[in-house]
Amino acid sequence: MELLNTFVGNMSIGLHEAVTISNLWYCFVGVTLGCLVGVLPGLGSLIAISLLLPITYHLPASGALIMLAGVYFGADYGGGTCSILLGVPGHPAAAVDVLDGYPMAKQGRGGVALFMKCIASFWGSTVGIVLLMLFAPILADAALAFGPAEYCALMLLGLVAASTVGQGSPVKGVAMMVLGLILSIVGTDVSSGSLRFTFDVLELEDGLGLIPIAMGLFAIAEVVKNAGQNAVANVAQKFSMRDQLPTREDWRRSIGPMLRGSGLGAFFGALPGTSGGMATFLSYAMEKRISKHPEEFGKGAIEGLAGPEACNNAGVGTAFVPTLTLGIPGDAIMALMLAALIIQGIQPGPEVVTGHPELFWGLIVSFWIGNIILVVLNIPLIGLWVRLLQIPYPIMFPGILLFTCIGVFSTHNNVFDIWSLIAFGAIGVTMMQLRLEPVPLLLGYILGGPFEEYFRRTLLLSKGDAGVFLERPISATALGVAAFLLAWSVWSYVKAGRKNAEVQQDPKAA
Repeated sequence: MELLNTFVGNMSIGLHEAVTISNLWYCFVGVTLGCLVGVLPGLGSLIAISLLLPITYHLPASGALIMLAGVYFGADYGGGTCSILLGVPGHPAAAVDVLDGYPMAKQGRGGVALFMKCIASFWGSTVGIVLLMLFAPILADAALAFGPAEYCALMLLGLVAASTVGQGSPVKGVAMMVLGLILSIVGTDVSSGSLRFTFDVLELEDGLGLIPIAMGLFAIAEVVKNAGQNAVANVAQKFSMRDQLPTREDWRRSIGPMLRGSGLGAFFGALPGTSGGMATFLSYAMEKRISKHPEEFGKGAIEGLAGPEACNNAGVGTAFVPTLTLGIPGDAIMALMLAALIIQGIQPGPEVVTGHPELFWGLIVSFWIGNIILVVLNIPLIGLWVRLLQIPYPIMFPGILLFTCIGVFSTHNNVFDIWSLIAFGAIGVTMMQLRLEPVPLLLGYILGGPFEEYFRRTLLLSKGDAGVFLERPISATALGVAAFLLAWSVWSYVKAGRKNAEVQQDPKAA
């Protein structure tokens, strides 16, 4: 009862602040701008928030944060739209939507995919916001209990799960994950300051860029794959609202993934120093492993879209827990949110909740309002988005290349990023020819830096004793799950290989 009374009290404070005319306007501008920017390949919320950050000098604190948060949520919606319809992620976190959302569009079910994306995103956001309002202090205290050993073990679990996402051999998945880890090493060693694998190239001292890698592996590779054909635009798409509604079977297959995905995303989003976006790949791997028809994943399985979408948006909501209550950003976007707070003269930390309750709870209530606006904006526009597929190939894909290059270049205003984009585009095409999955590589790169940092810190605190990973219950459990998942993947692959061999020897047995 006390928790409920606290919830009601916080809601009233937040509503009083969020439903003012000015803050509603800032919320609308933020989500609309974020949605438009997210649809353009290569231009994500990071770039949009970076460009808008100087404007916040002239805005009230609550209005500035509400607008930036609206851009964050809106870009997540828009990035998924681009991934589903064009096979090109609007931003790196939307890459998982390409795996099954894009095949659905090629099957003429682009409208259904977009509708389910909106519903799953709204559900995940709702779960994340409710948990944020109910358990922000509790989650913050629990997150403080995680030490470097726990973080390192969770990173390893994420890397092992990434190797199970692929359609083929787990060995290939592990190989791609290791390649991603190797790429994450490039640059300056944070601990010693020494250069690693830079080959005297000045631009590599800060490491390889995430955006060129993601855009090259997905956007450039997809354009090259479809060069000379019009496979997408020739698919008959249905535009009426009735045709865009998911079937009863679609709902049945999506409810479970949305529940599991939102829980997974909310958990990882609340952990300080980690990005909730990595949980989307874990959600996809989990849904594929527990599915009765794993062979459908990568070919238009709606579970592979609903689960990660709910997971991603739940993580977006709870990612503000460590950012606002501890002053620890989970990713670059949360770091910009901290910068916006500091610009307004507010020191991030527990005093944000106690000293500025109207700001904190008004921001959280605005998340809900922003997501409602996004649903209202996006569902009626599904027909418009699907009509993108009618644009002739010779016009569409050069435009995609143009916006991709603009997005990559505008990140650091560096021509070297364009060359990196071309290089990883060639790597993506080669991987496609060899039937190697890009997702484990991308996640290996994303988690490589934090994994190395936490591993080093753990060994430093334990004076080189690796047994500390097994002495702490949370890290030991994560390592046990990782070992089980790896063994299960290898066993499943070997079992499938034996079954295929038996079928080839005795076709009647099939």
